[in-house]
Amino acid sequence: MARPSPYPAELRERAVRMVAEVRPNYPTEWATMKAVAAKLGIGAAETVRSWVRKAEVDAGRRPGVTSDEAAEIKRLKAENAELRRANEILKAASGFLRGRARPALEALVAFIDAHRQVFGVKPIRRVLTSHGLKIATSTYHAAKNRTPSTRTVRDTEPKAQISRVHKDNFSVYGVRKVWRQLRREGIPVARCTVARLMRELGLEGARRGKKIRTTVRNDGHDRAADLLQRDFTASRPDERWVADFTCVATWSGIVYVAFVVDVFSRAVVGWPAATSKRAKPVLDALDMALWRRDRAGTPAGPGLVHHSDAGSQYTSFAFTAHLIEAGIDASVGTVGDALDNALMESQIGLYKTELIKPRRPWHGLADIELGTAEWADWFNNQRLHTAIGDIPPHEHETNHYAQHQPQPAAGVSA
Repeated sequence: MARPSPYPAELRERAVRMVAEVRPNYPTEWATMKAVAAKLGIGAAETVRSWVRKAEVDAGRRPGVTSDEAAEIKRLKAENAELRRANEILKAASGFLRGRARPALEALVAFIDAHRQVFGVKPIRRVLTSHGLKIATSTYHAAKNRTPSTRTVRDTEPKAQISRVHKDNFSVYGVRKVWRQLRREGIPVARCTVARLMRELGLEGARRGKKIRTTVRNDGHDRAADLLQRDFTASRPDERWVADFTCVATWSGIVYVAFVVDVFSRAVVGWPAATSKRAKPVLDALDMALWRRDRAGTPAGPGLVHHSDAGSQYTSFAFTAHLIEAGIDASVGTVGDALDNALMESQIGLYKTELIKPRRPWHGLADIELGTAEWADWFNNQRLHTAIGDIPPHEHETNHYAQHQPQPAAGVSA
C-alpha cells in the first residue's frame, strides 16, 4: 500500500498554480520549481516537479495515466485480488459446497480455523455466506470458546480413521466403501455415522464423467464371434478376460493406455501405455497379462477367452495371430454396442475417475505409466470391489486358489 503524502491537497494545488504564475520570472522551469519549493517550505523541488507533471497529465497537456484512471486501476486491482481470494476459498471449501446438506457448525469452524492464516476470518465468512453457509462472527467465536460436546469428543477418533481411509484409497471412496474398509480393519462404526462424519469433513466419493470414444472399426477385418453374449461372469481366474484401451491428454500429446481385466476377480492384469493407438499397445497388454500370470505361478491355460470390442486393433491380423499362438479363444462384440463390453467400459470409467481426473494435468507418457502402475497395484491389492463381496481382487483370487489348488507363491500379486 502506498504511503500517504505528508503535504495536504490544498498545498499541492497552490504549488502547481504558483509554478504557472511565476514561470516568466525565472530562466528555466526547474529554477521556478526550486523557488516555489523554497517559498512554501517543501523539502525538495523534485516533489513540486512531480505535482506539476501530474497536473499536466490530468489536464490532458501531457500523455500518461490521469489521477482518475490511476484510482480506477487501483480499484480494479483490489477487486481482482478479492475475486482471486474468493476463488481460492471456494476451492478449499468445495467439499462443503458440493454436499446436499449444510455442514455441521463444528465443520465450518474447523474450516475457518484451518484457513484463517491464509485468507482471514471475515473474507472466509463472507464467501461462505454468499453460498448459503452463513455463520456470524459471534457464532464463530462462541463455538471457539464453547466446551466441546460429548459427541464432538466421541467423533474425533472416527473422523481421523475416516480421513485416513479416504486418503489412503486415492480419495475416491464414498460412504459405503469407507464403512466397509473400517469394518475390515475391525473399527466399529455405523454406516450412518460414517455418512454424517464424511459430510462434516467435506469428503465424498469420486463421480464418473463422460466416456470418450476410441473404437474405430475396420470392415476389412474378419471378426470373431461374441462368445460372452454380455455374460460377464466366470467360475475361476483366467477363464475370461476383457480388454479395451482409452486415451489420456497430456502436455506432450495423447497417450493411449490398454487394459486387460480378469472377469472372475476384476483384477487388472495388463496396462501398458503408448503414444500410438495402433495394434502394439493392445498386443503389449496381452503379453503383459500372460507374463504376470506366468510369473505369479498361475499361467493362463487352454480355454481362456479374450473378449474385446470391434476396434481395428483387436480385429487386426497381428492381434488375431497372437491369440491363436497363445492358445486363446478370441471373442469380439458387435459394432457400436458398448453393452457388449460393459465390464471393460466400467473399468476404464473407474480408471478415469479414480486416477486421471484427480491428478491432471499429466506431463507425458512416463508420467502416465507411473501413475497407472500405482493405481493398478492399489486396485488389485487394496480396493474393495462390490461385485466380488467387497474385497480386493487379489484376495478374491487367493481365496479361490486356497479352495481349489495350492496357493501361488507368497508375495506375488495377481
